[in-house]
Amino acid sequence: MNDRREHILDEVRKHHQDAQDARGFVPGVTEIWPSGAVLDEDDRVALVEAALDMRIAAGTLSRRFEREFARRLGRRKAHLTNSGSSANLLAVSSLTSPMLQDRRLRPGDEVITVAAGFPTTVNPILQNGLVPVFVDVDLRTYNTTVERVERAIGPRTRAVIMAHTLGNPFEAAEIARLAEERELLLVEDDCDAVGSTYDGRPTGTFGDLATVSFYPAHHLTMGEGGCVLTSNLVLARVVESMRDWGRDCWCEPGENDTCHKRFGYQLGTLPEGYDHKYIFSHVGYNLKSTDLQAALGLSQLAKLDMFCAARRHNWRRLRQGLDGLPWLILPEPTPRSDPSWFGFVITVDPDAPFGRADLVRFLESRRIGTRQLFAGNLTRHPAYTGRAHRVAGGLANSDLITEQTFWVGVYPGLTDDMIDYVVASVTEFVTGFTGARR
Repeated sequence: MNDRREHILDEVRKHHQDAQDARGFVPGVTEIWPSGAVLDEDDRVALVEAALDMRIAAGTLSRRFEREFARRLGRRKAHLTNSGSSANLLAVSSLTSPMLQDRRLRPGDEVITVAAGFPTTVNPILQNGLVPVFVDVDLRTYNTTVERVERAIGPRTRAVIMAHTLGNPFEAAEIARLAEERELLLVEDDCDAVGSTYDGRPTGTFGDLATVSFYPAHHLTMGEGGCVLTSNLVLARVVESMRDWGRDCWCEPGENDTCHKRFGYQLGTLPEGYDHKYIFSHVGYNLKSTDLQAALGLSQLAKLDMFCAARRHNWRRLRQGLDGLPWLILPEPTPRSDPSWFGFVITVDPDAPFGRADLVRFLESRRIGTRQLFAGNLTRHPAYTGRAHRVAGGLANSDLITEQTFWVGVYPGLTDDMIDYVVASVTEFVTGFTGARR
């Protein structure tokens, strides 16, 4: 059996090698994606090996990934989910748990977030009957500031949730300190920023909770998947319960009586000795992942440092190549941060003789993939029309981002030749207007 298994895995490696596209980069022909997964033969073998073991549910590989990922990010607990969006839903929902006593969020409480972001950072606020308070961001860093957050705090403000935009950390230490002083709960959406640091400390370690996505566009991929991390053991217990149908029991799949009193509980108005495996302490979901996903995640995790280094290299090459071009507002890292970049963001100056749409069309015609800065100003989308919210201080930069901002890729699958072609294409377009010079 072992010989057959090894033969299968050896054939998988050969298949992976045979399937590789040996063609080189052809400018204007080869697609330059803004994001994507980088998968090698070890990843393919990991998936097949898990399939051979019929790892079709969450089990030992999921638990192993949770331990290793928590250790890597410096948190005590990590809980895998089926997506980063589910991770955000779990994180915000957990803050409504009665287990938090006086700190729990209740319907009508306010949660500060940014308007220029991705919907799934904001949606759980609304889905839990809470009220988002939208603040603006700075151009160049595309993050908000501690001053904006502080000015947005009102009598019903109870929490802050925001993302590190495109891998660039927000002022995490300052905002965490403000949250502690004002007794606010803080959730870091770290989905775009795994491997980034602020003040030498990993992002995802400043908040009460942090969330990560393992969608193919992100720093690590499981195909689909996400994670909620915390060092607060009460919150970890709530997250696990809400992820696993809301049950009170903490036995792993296939386990029984971990607490040694499975039939010794009396909770709610249930009869004495009701089976603890079927006692529910939260209104929860089934948002678990599988060992197939975890197998791929473990293989990817071994390459995280390499992936982050490639992202930084590609971002620097773009930044240096485009520096000095007129009419383009180029990105900058937040002071005291070392971003593991998700993308390279560009804003076209409103006074430029061309608009974002013109430059984007030109790049796309050369098969250079572009993306908007997610939703731009979320308050302008039909999904949020008529939804209770508050705007603190105006959203002028978020509106400018909606009109004039886009980003191109820096993910590890891009080569120097590809990056240089992006630089050359942007330069050719911009310098084609009325006497522009490098």
